[in-house]
Amino acid sequence: MRKRLRYAELRALGVVTNRATLGNWIKGKGLPPDQKPFPPGQLTGPNSRTWGEAEVQAWIAKRPTAPKPTPQLQRRPRRPRKSERDNNASA
Repeated sequence: MRKRLRYAELRALGVVTNRATLGNWIKGKGLPPDQKPFPPGQLTGPNSRTWGEAEVQAWIAKRPTAPKPTPQLQRRPRRPRKSERDNNASA
């Protein structure tokens, strides 16, 4: 018999931290374009959803492992400070 994982077990494994993120992953929102959405799971009751352990492990294995690149922030031009103006005027 295959093991079924509930939300609490997904959270304990560190797969997801909240239900809203899990719902977005199932819909495919907020994921890189090359990554498949999280498996939708199966309703096992009126308010219960479970996921097969094998499909969750396969999804985890296919996730990208490289860290996200840090964005290069561009600073807005600003007015020079008084000390900068005084130094430029005296030079």
